[in-house]
Amino acid sequence: MARLPVYLRTLVEVNAEQTTTISSERLAELAGVNAAKVRKDLSYLGSYGTRGVGYDVEYLLFQMSRELGLTKDWPVAIVGIGNLGAALANYGGFGERGFPVAALVDADDTKVGTLLGEHRIRHVDDLPDLVTELGIAIGIIATPAAGAQDVADRLVAAGVTSILNFAPTVLNVPPEASLRKVDLALELQILSFYRQRGDNGEGPAAVTTTTTGPAPPARPLDASEPVA
Repeated sequence: MARLPVYLRTLVEVNAEQTTTISSERLAELAGVNAAKVRKDLSYLGSYGTRGVGYDVEYLLFQMSRELGLTKDWPVAIVGIGNLGAALANYGGFGERGFPVAALVDADDTKVGTLLGEHRIRHVDDLPDLVTELGIAIGIIATPAAGAQDVADRLVAAGVTSILNFAPTVLNVPPEASLRKVDLALELQILSFYRQRGDNGEGPAAVTTTTTGPAPPARPLDASEPVA
């Protein structure tokens, strides 16, 4: 599951180059895995390719998009419109990938009612109404650590059980909720480990990873679990 978004991103790039077919070896090379793993992963989707030809790129894109739930949009609410929240709100890539920002929410009365881009910032107390009105499917927490747990509780109570947490704190959510954590400090620590190895002459320092993990796990991921 965690590799599918990596394959998807790779195939989008390949498709943009008007490549119609791709071999498992080439897909593996671009995705940073081995060809046998690619073939096994794709077999779960019902794709086995054609010997000597490879896989149809557009068909793989459709299969992976369907498996990842990307054949429809999932409206997002960003809670906490400070520097980070505002930057996330202004990023256009979410909507392009099926996650349109539908609501901006904050507890600061001086921000509530003001415009950021095309959105008027709403009060956190309005979350239940916003979820109902806009069909919010995913909540992004970009608040300071002190307020993050309260926001998580409010999101779950409002019916949002898919949460992406940018706050530097451990959050607790009920079993029915899926929580992913973006910990930039943790990722920098991982990079420093590999950099130190390189500086000490212990071999290549290259490492490829993702901040949050490419896709939600099969079970809820607690924010205290490391991502590496």
